[in-house]
Amino acid sequence: MNRLSVKWFIEFIDRNGYVKDKIVMPLWTCCLFIVVMNTTMFNVSLPVIIHDLQITSDLGSWVISSYSIGYALSTVIYSRLSDRIPVRKLLTVGLLILGLSSLLGLFAHSFAILLLTRILQSAGAGVMAGLGLVIASRYIPVERRGAAIALISSGSAMAFGLGPIVGGVISEYWGWNGLFAITVLVLLALPVLLYFLPRETAKPENPFDMIGAVLTVINATTLLVAITQQSWLWLAVGVISLVVHIVYIRRASLPFVNPHVFQTPGFTRLLIIGFCVLVVNLGNLFLMPLVLADLFGRSSLAIGLLIAPGAIVSAFCTRFVGRWIDRYGNMRFLMIGHILLAAVLALFMLGLNKSALIITGGYLFFSPALSASIASLNNEASRMLPKAQIGSGMGLLQLIQFFGGSVSVAVCGLLLHGIPGVPVEEAYHYVYGCLLLVCLISLVIVVWHNKAARSNSTATMTETG
Repeated sequence: MNRLSVKWFIEFIDRNGYVKDKIVMPLWTCCLFIVVMNTTMFNVSLPVIIHDLQITSDLGSWVISSYSIGYALSTVIYSRLSDRIPVRKLLTVGLLILGLSSLLGLFAHSFAILLLTRILQSAGAGVMAGLGLVIASRYIPVERRGAAIALISSGSAMAFGLGPIVGGVISEYWGWNGLFAITVLVLLALPVLLYFLPRETAKPENPFDMIGAVLTVINATTLLVAITQQSWLWLAVGVISLVVHIVYIRRASLPFVNPHVFQTPGFTRLLIIGFCVLVVNLGNLFLMPLVLADLFGRSSLAIGLLIAPGAIVSAFCTRFVGRWIDRYGNMRFLMIGHILLAAVLALFMLGLNKSALIITGGYLFFSPALSASIASLNNEASRMLPKAQIGSGMGLLQLIQFFGGSVSVAVCGLLLHGIPGVPVEEAYHYVYGCLLLVCLISLVIVVWHNKAARSNSTATMTETG
Protein backbone atom coordinates (compact mmCIF):
# COMPACT_ATOMS: atom_id res chain seq x y z
CA MET A 1 0.00 0.00 0.00
CA ASN A 2 1.59 3.28 -1.09
CA ARG A 3 1.72 6.49 0.95
CA LEU A 4 -1.28 8.03 -0.82
CA SER A 5 -3.37 4.94 -0.16
CA VAL A 6 -2.42 4.93 3.52
CA LYS A 7 -3.36 8.62 3.81
CA TRP A 8 -6.72 7.98 2.12
CA PHE A 9 -7.39 4.98 4.36
CA ILE A 10 -6.69 6.99 7.54
CA GLU A 11 -8.91 9.83 6.36
CA PHE A 12 -11.68 7.33 5.53
CA ILE A 13 -11.55 5.81 9.01
CA ASP A 14 -11.62 9.22 10.65
CA ARG A 15 -14.46 10.38 8.42
CA ASN A 16 -16.39 7.19 9.05
CA GLY A 17 -15.86 7.52 12.79
CA TYR A 18 -17.00 11.13 12.67
CA VAL A 19 -20.20 10.15 10.87
CA LYS A 20 -20.89 7.60 13.62
CA ASP A 21 -20.34 10.33 16.20
CA LYS A 22 -22.91 12.43 14.42
CA ILE A 23 -25.44 9.60 14.55
CA VAL A 24 -24.76 7.91 17.89
CA MET A 25 -24.29 10.93 20.16
CA PRO A 26 -27.43 12.89 19.12
CA LEU A 27 -29.54 9.72 19.36
CA TRP A 28 -27.98 8.87 22.71
CA THR A 29 -28.75 12.42 23.89
CA CYS A 30 -32.40 12.01 22.85
CA CYS A 31 -32.67 8.80 24.86
CA LEU A 32 -30.98 10.41 27.86
CA PHE A 33 -33.39 13.34 27.49
CA ILE A 34 -36.32 10.93 27.85
CA VAL A 35 -34.70 9.12 30.79
CA VAL A 36 -34.00 12.32 32.76
CA MET A 37 -37.37 13.83 31.86
CA ASN A 38 -38.96 10.74 33.38
CA THR A 39 -38.20 12.31 36.75
CA THR A 40 -39.54 15.83 36.22
CA MET A 41 -42.67 14.68 34.33
CA PHE A 42 -43.97 12.87 37.40
CA ASN A 43 -43.30 15.85 39.68
CA VAL A 44 -46.16 17.71 38.00
CA SER A 45 -48.51 14.71 38.06
CA LEU A 46 -47.87 13.64 41.66
CA PRO A 47 -50.97 15.37 43.17
CA VAL A 48 -53.20 13.64 40.60
CA ILE A 49 -51.55 10.26 41.29
CA ILE A 50 -52.09 10.68 45.04
CA HIS A 51 -55.75 11.54 44.47
CA ASP A 52 -56.43 8.75 41.95
CA LEU A 53 -54.75 5.99 43.96
CA GLN A 54 -55.98 7.37 47.31
CA ILE A 55 -52.57 7.24 48.98
CA THR A 56 -50.83 9.57 51.40
CA SER A 57 -48.32 12.16 50.27
CA ASP A 58 -45.53 10.22 52.04
CA LEU A 59 -46.25 7.17 49.89
CA GLY A 60 -46.67 9.34 46.82
CA SER A 61 -43.20 10.84 47.26
CA TRP A 62 -41.72 7.39 46.63
CA VAL A 63 -42.97 7.60 43.04
CA ILE A 64 -40.24 10.21 42.56
CA SER A 65 -37.59 9.15 45.06
CA SER A 66 -37.62 5.44 44.13
CA TYR A 67 -36.77 6.34 40.54
CA SER A 68 -34.08 8.85 41.57
CA ILE A 69 -32.37 6.44 43.96
CA GLY A 70 -32.51 3.52 41.54
CA TYR A 71 -31.34 5.69 38.64
CA ALA A 72 -28.29 6.87 40.57
CA LEU A 73 -27.32 3.37 41.65
CA SER A 74 -27.91 1.66 38.30
CA THR A 75 -25.83 4.37 36.62
CA VAL A 76 -22.68 3.44 38.50
CA ILE A 77 -23.41 -0.30 38.21
CA TYR A 78 -23.69 -0.15 34.40
CA SER A 79 -20.60 2.01 34.23
CA ARG A 80 -18.65 -0.44 36.37
CA LEU A 81 -19.90 -3.44 34.38
CA SER A 82 -18.59 -1.83 31.18
CA ASP A 83 -15.08 -2.82 32.30
CA ARG A 84 -16.12 -6.48 31.99
CA ILE A 85 -19.17 -6.74 29.67
CA PRO A 86 -19.45 -5.26 26.14
CA VAL A 87 -21.36 -1.99 25.94
CA ARG A 88 -23.77 -3.38 23.33
CA LYS A 89 -24.97 -6.14 25.68
CA LEU A 90 -25.41 -3.75 28.60
CA LEU A 91 -27.32 -1.30 26.42
CA THR A 92 -29.64 -4.06 25.18
CA VAL A 93 -30.43 -5.25 28.71
CA GLY A 94 -30.91 -1.72 30.07
CA LEU A 95 -33.18 -0.40 27.32
CA LEU A 96 -35.27 -3.58 27.24
CA ILE A 97 -35.85 -3.32 31.01
CA LEU A 98 -36.75 0.37 30.69
CA GLY A 99 -39.01 -0.07 27.66
CA LEU A 100 -40.85 -3.18 28.83
CA SER A 101 -41.39 -1.84 32.35
CA SER A 102 -42.80 1.34 30.79
CA LEU A 103 -45.31 -0.82 28.91
CA LEU A 104 -46.34 -2.25 32.28
CA GLY A 105 -46.77 1.29 33.60
CA LEU A 106 -49.38 2.04 30.94
CA PHE A 107 -51.68 -0.39 32.78
CA ALA A 108 -50.66 0.42 36.38
CA HIS A 109 -53.80 1.17 38.40
CA SER A 110 -52.53 0.41 41.91
CA PHE A 111 -49.75 1.89 43.98
CA ALA A 112 -47.91 -1.44 44.27
CA ILE A 113 -47.74 -1.87 40.48
CA LEU A 114 -46.84 1.78 39.99
CA LEU A 115 -43.99 1.59 42.52
CA LEU A 116 -42.72 -1.67 41.01
CA THR A 117 -42.79 -0.08 37.56
CA ARG A 118 -40.80 2.95 38.72
CA ILE A 119 -38.16 0.75 40.37
CA LEU A 120 -37.83 -1.38 37.23
CA GLN A 121 -37.64 1.76 35.08
CA SER A 122 -34.77 3.08 37.18
CA ALA A 123 -32.95 -0.25 36.90
CA GLY A 124 -32.88 0.15 33.11
CA ALA A 125 -32.62 3.93 32.86
CA GLY A 126 -29.16 4.11 34.40
CA VAL A 127 -27.67 2.52 31.29
CA MET A 128 -27.95 5.79 29.35
CA ALA A 129 -26.17 7.95 31.91
CA GLY A 130 -23.77 5.20 32.97
CA LEU A 131 -22.51 4.32 29.49
CA GLY A 132 -22.81 7.69 27.72
CA LEU A 133 -19.63 9.12 29.20
CA VAL A 134 -17.88 5.75 28.91
CA ILE A 135 -18.54 5.66 25.16
CA ALA A 136 -17.46 9.28 24.73
CA SER A 137 -14.30 8.66 26.73
CA ARG A 138 -13.33 5.42 24.98
CA TYR A 139 -14.35 5.86 21.36
CA ILE A 140 -14.36 9.58 20.57
CA PRO A 141 -11.01 11.32 19.96
CA VAL A 142 -9.90 13.90 22.50
CA GLU A 143 -10.27 16.76 20.03
CA ARG A 144 -14.00 16.00 19.63
CA ARG A 145 -14.75 14.62 23.08
CA GLY A 146 -15.69 17.94 24.67
CA ALA A 147 -18.39 18.57 22.08
CA ALA A 148 -19.80 15.06 22.56
CA ILE A 149 -19.91 15.35 26.34
CA ALA A 150 -21.46 18.82 26.10
CA LEU A 151 -24.17 17.39 23.85
CA ILE A 152 -24.96 14.71 26.44
CA SER A 153 -25.05 17.30 29.22
CA SER A 154 -27.44 19.49 27.24
CA GLY A 155 -29.89 16.60 26.94
CA SER A 156 -30.07 16.36 30.73
CA ALA A 157 -30.38 20.12 31.18
CA MET A 158 -33.15 20.42 28.61
CA ALA A 159 -35.02 17.47 30.13
CA PHE A 160 -35.10 19.15 33.53
CA GLY A 161 -36.61 22.26 31.96
CA LEU A 162 -39.11 20.67 29.57
CA GLY A 163 -40.20 17.80 31.82
CA PRO A 164 -42.85 19.86 33.66
CA ILE A 165 -44.37 21.02 30.35
CA VAL A 166 -44.54 17.54 28.87
CA GLY A 167 -45.83 16.07 32.12
CA GLY A 168 -48.49 18.75 32.49
CA VAL A 169 -49.78 18.38 28.92
CA ILE A 170 -49.87 14.56 28.94
CA SER A 171 -51.47 14.35 32.39
CA GLU A 172 -54.13 16.87 31.46
CA TYR A 173 -55.21 15.20 28.21
CA TRP A 174 -54.28 11.51 28.58
CA GLY A 175 -53.88 10.92 32.31
CA TRP A 176 -50.73 10.11 34.26
CA ASN A 177 -50.50 6.58 32.79
CA GLY A 178 -49.75 8.27 29.48
CA LEU A 179 -46.41 9.44 30.86
CA PHE A 180 -45.09 5.90 30.48
CA ALA A 181 -45.66 6.05 26.72
CA ILE A 182 -42.77 8.53 26.43
CA THR A 183 -40.19 6.12 27.85
CA VAL A 184 -41.41 3.27 25.62
CA LEU A 185 -39.92 5.26 22.72
CA VAL A 186 -36.38 4.28 23.75
CA LEU A 187 -37.02 0.84 22.25
CA LEU A 188 -37.08 2.45 18.80
CA ALA A 189 -33.53 3.72 19.26
CA LEU A 190 -32.06 0.37 20.32
CA PRO A 191 -31.56 -1.18 16.83
CA VAL A 192 -29.91 1.97 15.49
CA LEU A 193 -27.52 2.26 18.42
CA LEU A 194 -26.59 -1.41 18.21
CA TYR A 195 -25.81 -1.04 14.51
CA PHE A 196 -23.40 1.89 14.96
CA LEU A 197 -21.79 1.08 18.30
CA PRO A 198 -18.39 -0.66 18.14
CA ARG A 199 -18.26 -4.40 18.79
CA GLU A 200 -16.28 -5.37 21.86
CA THR A 201 -15.18 -8.65 23.35
CA ALA A 202 -16.03 -9.67 26.88
CA LYS A 203 -13.30 -9.25 29.48
CA PRO A 204 -13.87 -12.02 32.03
CA GLU A 205 -10.49 -11.27 33.56
CA ASN A 206 -12.08 -8.11 35.05
CA PRO A 207 -14.25 -9.59 37.85
CA PHE A 208 -17.38 -7.81 39.03
CA ASP A 209 -17.56 -7.26 42.78
CA MET A 210 -21.15 -8.19 43.67
CA ILE A 211 -20.62 -7.70 47.41
CA GLY A 212 -19.24 -4.21 46.83
CA ALA A 213 -22.17 -3.36 44.54
CA VAL A 214 -24.68 -4.49 47.17
CA LEU A 215 -22.90 -2.45 49.85
CA THR A 216 -22.95 0.61 47.56
CA VAL A 217 -26.70 0.21 47.09
CA ILE A 218 -27.20 -0.13 50.85
CA ASN A 219 -25.02 2.94 51.54
CA ALA A 220 -26.87 5.23 49.16
CA THR A 221 -30.36 3.95 49.96
CA THR A 222 -30.07 4.09 53.75
CA LEU A 223 -28.53 7.56 53.77
CA LEU A 224 -31.17 8.96 51.42
CA VAL A 225 -33.99 7.35 53.39
CA ALA A 226 -32.49 8.78 56.60
CA ILE A 227 -32.62 12.28 55.12
CA THR A 228 -36.06 12.04 53.53
CA GLN A 229 -37.63 10.40 56.60
CA GLN A 230 -35.53 12.41 59.13
CA SER A 231 -34.74 9.15 60.89
CA TRP A 232 -31.79 8.76 63.26
CA LEU A 233 -32.22 5.00 63.08
CA TRP A 234 -31.76 4.94 59.29
CA LEU A 235 -28.84 7.33 59.64
CA ALA A 236 -27.15 4.96 62.08
CA VAL A 237 -27.72 2.05 59.70
CA GLY A 238 -26.29 4.11 56.84
CA VAL A 239 -23.17 5.10 58.78
CA ILE A 240 -22.57 1.51 59.92
CA SER A 241 -22.95 0.20 56.37
CA LEU A 242 -20.52 2.87 55.17
CA VAL A 243 -17.92 1.83 57.73
CA VAL A 244 -18.37 -1.83 56.75
CA HIS A 245 -17.95 -0.88 53.09
CA ILE A 246 -14.72 1.05 53.76
CA VAL A 247 -13.27 -1.94 55.64
CA TYR A 248 -14.32 -4.22 52.80
CA ILE A 249 -12.69 -2.00 50.16
CA ARG A 250 -9.38 -2.15 52.01
CA ARG A 251 -9.44 -5.94 52.08
CA ALA A 252 -10.93 -6.74 48.65
CA SER A 253 -8.60 -7.29 45.71
CA LEU A 254 -10.81 -5.68 43.03
CA PRO A 255 -13.63 -3.84 44.86
CA PHE A 256 -16.69 -2.33 43.16
CA VAL A 257 -15.62 1.18 44.21
CA ASN A 258 -12.12 1.21 42.79
CA PRO A 259 -9.85 2.90 45.38
CA HIS A 260 -7.19 3.51 42.72
CA VAL A 261 -9.28 6.29 41.16
CA PHE A 262 -8.61 8.36 44.28
CA GLN A 263 -4.89 8.10 43.55
CA THR A 264 -5.38 10.14 40.37
CA PRO A 265 -4.28 13.66 41.35
CA GLY A 266 -7.26 15.99 41.61
CA PHE A 267 -10.00 13.39 41.08
CA THR A 268 -11.30 13.77 44.65
CA ARG A 269 -11.68 17.50 44.05
CA LEU A 270 -13.74 16.78 40.95
CA LEU A 271 -16.02 14.50 43.00
CA ILE A 272 -16.68 17.32 45.46
CA ILE A 273 -17.32 19.79 42.62
CA GLY A 274 -19.72 17.33 40.97
CA PHE A 275 -21.59 16.87 44.24
CA CYS A 276 -21.93 20.64 44.72
CA VAL A 277 -23.00 21.33 41.13
CA LEU A 278 -25.88 18.83 41.32
CA VAL A 279 -26.87 20.15 44.75
CA VAL A 280 -27.23 23.58 43.16
CA ASN A 281 -28.98 22.26 40.04
CA LEU A 282 -31.63 20.00 41.55
CA GLY A 283 -32.13 22.35 44.47
CA ASN A 284 -32.95 25.16 42.06
CA LEU A 285 -35.18 22.94 39.91
CA PHE A 286 -37.04 21.90 43.05
CA LEU A 287 -37.49 25.49 44.23
CA MET A 288 -38.42 27.28 40.99
CA PRO A 289 -41.81 25.55 40.49
CA LEU A 290 -42.67 26.07 44.16
CA VAL A 291 -41.79 29.75 43.99
CA LEU A 292 -43.84 30.27 40.84
CA ALA A 293 -46.80 28.43 42.38
CA ASP A 294 -46.66 29.84 45.93
CA LEU A 295 -45.61 33.43 45.25
CA PHE A 296 -47.19 34.03 41.85
CA GLY A 297 -50.01 31.45 41.63
CA ARG A 298 -48.87 29.91 38.36
CA SER A 299 -50.35 26.60 37.14
CA SER A 300 -48.23 23.54 36.36
CA LEU A 301 -48.33 24.20 32.63
CA ALA A 302 -47.50 27.89 33.09
CA ILE A 303 -44.58 26.95 35.33
CA GLY A 304 -43.20 24.68 32.63
CA LEU A 305 -43.56 27.42 30.02
CA LEU A 306 -41.68 29.90 32.22
CA ILE A 307 -38.81 27.44 32.81
CA ALA A 308 -38.60 26.10 29.25
CA PRO A 309 -36.78 29.07 27.59
CA GLY A 310 -33.67 28.47 29.69
CA ALA A 311 -33.58 24.80 28.73
CA ILE A 312 -34.00 25.67 25.05
CA VAL A 313 -31.20 28.25 25.16
CA SER A 314 -28.98 25.67 26.86
CA ALA A 315 -29.60 23.17 24.07
CA PHE A 316 -28.93 25.82 21.42
CA CYS A 317 -25.62 26.82 23.02
CA THR A 318 -24.39 23.24 23.30
CA ARG A 319 -22.68 23.01 19.91
CA PHE A 320 -20.72 26.18 20.62
CA VAL A 321 -19.87 25.32 24.23
CA GLY A 322 -18.53 21.92 23.21
CA ARG A 323 -16.26 23.42 20.57
CA TRP A 324 -15.05 26.11 22.94
CA ILE A 325 -14.27 23.53 25.62
CA ASP A 326 -12.21 21.54 23.12
CA ARG A 327 -10.42 24.70 22.00
CA TYR A 328 -9.87 26.63 25.23
CA GLY A 329 -9.87 23.91 27.89
CA ASN A 330 -12.15 22.63 30.65
CA MET A 331 -11.13 24.79 33.59
CA ARG A 332 -11.91 28.09 31.93
CA PHE A 333 -15.52 27.12 31.29
CA LEU A 334 -15.85 25.41 34.65
CA MET A 335 -14.98 28.72 36.32
CA ILE A 336 -17.16 30.81 34.00
CA GLY A 337 -20.07 28.43 34.60
CA HIS A 338 -19.68 28.65 38.38
CA ILE A 339 -19.53 32.45 38.30
CA LEU A 340 -22.76 32.62 36.29
CA LEU A 341 -24.47 30.10 38.56
CA ALA A 342 -23.49 32.10 41.64
CA ALA A 343 -24.72 35.35 40.04
CA VAL A 344 -28.13 33.85 39.22
CA LEU A 345 -28.52 32.34 42.70
CA ALA A 346 -27.70 35.73 44.21
CA LEU A 347 -30.35 37.31 41.97
CA PHE A 348 -32.93 34.75 43.07
CA MET A 349 -32.03 35.21 46.74
CA LEU A 350 -32.39 39.00 46.62
CA GLY A 351 -35.13 39.59 44.04
CA LEU A 352 -37.23 36.46 44.22
CA ASN A 353 -40.58 38.07 45.01
CA LYS A 354 -40.35 40.93 42.51
CA SER A 355 -41.65 39.20 39.40
CA ALA A 356 -42.09 35.75 37.91
CA LEU A 357 -39.93 36.93 35.02
CA ILE A 358 -36.97 37.00 37.44
CA ILE A 359 -37.11 33.21 37.39
CA THR A 360 -37.39 33.07 33.60
CA GLY A 361 -34.59 35.58 33.02
CA GLY A 362 -32.30 34.01 35.59
CA TYR A 363 -32.79 30.51 34.25
CA LEU A 364 -31.83 31.72 30.76
CA PHE A 365 -28.30 32.06 32.16
CA PHE A 366 -28.45 29.33 34.80
CA SER A 367 -29.24 26.45 32.45
CA PRO A 368 -26.42 27.02 29.88
CA ALA A 369 -23.98 27.76 32.70
CA LEU A 370 -24.92 24.47 34.32
CA SER A 371 -24.49 22.55 31.06
CA ALA A 372 -21.07 24.13 30.50
CA SER A 373 -20.02 23.31 34.07
CA ILE A 374 -21.11 19.67 33.92
CA ALA A 375 -19.63 19.15 30.44
CA SER A 376 -16.31 20.69 31.52
CA LEU A 377 -16.27 18.66 34.73
CA ASN A 378 -16.97 15.34 32.99
CA ASN A 379 -14.48 16.08 30.21
CA GLU A 380 -11.81 16.99 32.76
CA ALA A 381 -12.41 13.72 34.61
CA SER A 382 -12.27 11.67 31.39
CA ARG A 383 -8.90 13.24 30.52
CA MET A 384 -7.44 12.71 33.99
CA LEU A 385 -8.43 9.08 34.56
CA PRO A 386 -6.32 6.26 33.09
CA LYS A 387 -8.22 4.38 30.38
CA ALA A 388 -8.49 1.26 32.54
CA GLN A 389 -10.26 3.26 35.26
CA ILE A 390 -12.66 5.28 33.11
CA GLY A 391 -15.62 2.97 33.71
CA SER A 392 -15.28 2.92 37.50
CA GLY A 393 -14.17 6.55 37.78
CA MET A 394 -16.89 8.09 35.61
CA GLY A 395 -19.52 5.87 37.23
CA LEU A 396 -18.45 6.98 40.70
CA LEU A 397 -18.49 10.63 39.59
CA GLN A 398 -22.06 10.31 38.34
CA LEU A 399 -23.19 8.46 41.47
CA ILE A 400 -21.81 11.26 43.64
CA GLN A 401 -23.52 13.83 41.41
CA PHE A 402 -26.93 12.14 41.54
CA PHE A 403 -26.60 11.54 45.26
CA GLY A 404 -25.89 15.24 45.74
CA GLY A 405 -29.02 16.11 43.76
CA SER A 406 -31.18 13.73 45.80
CA VAL A 407 -29.83 15.10 49.06
CA SER A 408 -30.40 18.65 47.83
CA VAL A 409 -34.11 18.12 47.15
CA ALA A 410 -34.65 16.52 50.56
CA VAL A 411 -32.72 19.20 52.46
CA CYS A 412 -34.35 22.09 50.59
CA GLY A 413 -37.77 20.66 51.38
CA LEU A 414 -36.88 20.35 55.05
CA LEU A 415 -35.47 23.89 55.22
CA LEU A 416 -38.57 25.44 53.66
CA HIS A 417 -40.73 24.20 56.51
CA GLY A 418 -38.10 23.84 59.22
CA ILE A 419 -36.80 27.35 59.83
CA PRO A 420 -38.51 28.44 63.08
CA GLY A 421 -40.45 31.69 62.98
CA VAL A 422 -39.96 32.20 59.24
CA PRO A 423 -42.92 31.97 56.80
CA VAL A 424 -42.47 29.77 53.75
CA GLU A 425 -42.48 32.85 51.47
CA GLU A 426 -39.43 34.24 53.27
CA ALA A 427 -37.78 30.84 53.68
CA TYR A 428 -37.18 30.71 49.92
CA HIS A 429 -34.65 33.53 50.28
CA TYR A 430 -32.73 31.65 52.98
CA VAL A 431 -32.74 28.37 51.05
CA TYR A 432 -31.42 30.11 47.94
CA GLY A 433 -28.75 31.63 50.16
CA CYS A 434 -27.71 28.10 51.17
CA LEU A 435 -27.48 27.07 47.51
CA LEU A 436 -25.39 30.17 46.81
CA LEU A 437 -23.02 29.19 49.62
CA VAL A 438 -22.61 25.69 48.16
CA CYS A 439 -21.91 27.20 44.74
CA LEU A 440 -19.25 29.53 46.14
CA ILE A 441 -17.57 26.65 47.98
CA SER A 442 -17.50 24.72 44.72
CA LEU A 443 -16.01 27.73 42.93
CA VAL A 444 -13.20 27.90 45.48
CA ILE A 445 -12.43 24.23 44.87
CA VAL A 446 -12.46 24.85 41.10
CA VAL A 447 -9.87 27.61 41.50
CA TRP A 448 -7.81 25.35 43.77
CA HIS A 449 -7.98 22.51 41.24
CA ASN A 450 -6.93 24.83 38.41
CA LYS A 451 -3.87 26.04 40.33
CA ALA A 452 -2.90 22.49 41.28
CA ALA A 453 -3.27 21.31 37.67
CA ARG A 454 -1.07 24.15 36.44
CA SER A 455 1.56 23.40 39.07
CA ASN A 456 1.61 19.70 38.10
CA SER A 457 1.88 20.62 34.42
CA THR A 458 4.78 22.99 35.11
CA ALA A 459 6.55 20.38 37.21
CA THR A 460 6.12 17.77 34.47
CA MET A 461 7.51 20.11 31.84
CA THR A 462 10.48 20.90 34.07
CA GLU A 463 11.26 17.22 34.61
CA THR A 464 10.92 16.53 30.89
CA GLY A 465 13.17 19.45 30.03
